[in-house]
Amino acid sequence: MAKILLGKEAEKMLRLPAAKSEYVKNSAHMVKIAKRFHFPLVLKIISNKAIHKTEIKGVRIVDDESELRKNYIEIAKTARRLKGKIMAQEFVSGRELIIGIKKDPVFGHAIMFGIGGTLVEALRDVTFRICPISASDAESMIDELKYKQIIYGFRGEKPANVNQIKSILVKVSKLPVRNKKITELDINPLIANDKAAKIVDVRIRI
Repeated sequence: MAKILLGKEAEKMLRLPAAKSEYVKNSAHMVKIAKRFHFPLVLKIISNKAIHKTEIKGVRIVDDESELRKNYIEIAKTARRLKGKIMAQEFVSGRELIIGIKKDPVFGHAIMFGIGGTLVEALRDVTFRICPISASDAESMIDELKYKQIIYGFRGEKPANVNQIKSILVKVSKLPVRNKKITELDINPLIANDKAAKIVDVRIRI
């Protein structure tokens, strides 16, 4: 069984920081959410049939109420076709990272970390460890990445909050200890900037 977690639900189950998210009931409700979350705002389709949302234009970043209404109409059509829901989410800027858990029949649960978002399949810049890991393991995982400067900062950019990334990696690696039924977990992306790191999308298979 695959479960999609977002917002408060993700924070509660995973005990990890997640972007504020809320399912949209209708256009009026959407406007109310925008006033609470503020612009820019992200609209996205939540459906088991929409694994790669960007390929179906299932993720929209809107900057004002006019864009919000226009994009809501468009994305609602796709959501109905896929029998999915529409999620409104606070916009989080930063580096897009990926964290995964997979249960190996021989070694047990392993954690994967790397450069995520839409670049994950193109770059294939990931590293692995057996769960659970320590803070030093998390640091070495970051340092093993070919494109680690994306995290540490380059060309005058501030580095991402490395301490929080390491903390999240350690906590995620301990999730299978709390729940041995987890067979797969996919956090993509975890968005990190110089202030914080937040989960934007996570899927768990039990």
